Amino acid sequence: MTRIERAGPDFSVDAALLAEAFAITQAQVQQEMRAGTITSRCEAGVDEDAGRWRLTFHRGDRAVRFIVDDAGQVLTRASFPIRTG
Repeated sequence: MTRIERAGPDFSVDAALLAEAFAITQAQVQQEMRAGTITSRCEAGVDEDAGRWRLTFHRGDRAVRFIVDDAGQVLTRASFPIRTG
C-alpha cells in the first residue's frame, strides 16, 4: 500500500502514516480507530480545489490534515492543536 490509496469515493490511509503524525504505534492507531478515539473526516474540493481531497483525523486535542490528489498523493500535511469542550 502506498501511504494513502483511493478506491472510488473511499480512501485507505496507512496506519504508519497516522502513527507517525500522532507519535503513537500502529497498533494504537488501529485500536483507537476501532474504539472511536481517532475520528476522521473526508471532504472533496470544489471549484479551484476540484480533484483534491482534505482528509482530517482527530485524536484528543490534536488533528492532522492531509490534502491529497485524486490518486491519493499527499500534496500537503499539517498537524495542529484543536480546542476541546
